[in-house]
Amino acid sequence: MGDTLLDVQGLTCPLPVLKANKALRSLAPGARLTVLATDPASVKDFRAFAQETGHALVAFSEEKGVYRFTLKKREDTA
Repeated sequence: MGDTLLDVQGLTCPLPVLKANKALRSLAPGARLTVLATDPASVKDFRAFAQETGHALVAFSEEKGVYRFTLKKREDTA
């Protein structure tokens, strides 16, 4: 199973996190979502989002103003 890619470049807070949250809802538990964003505030937003939701922020990088976040959807506990 490959990562799902979500490109939200050009969008500003809170849209990158909101769109990522919507995308994660359609993924299976344990699946990965990679998000590309350009809003500097997204760094703080995605860290807080992961902490609050239980999804894991497994990777983060920045290159030439593009932030790449890889989130792993939490395993649902029934």
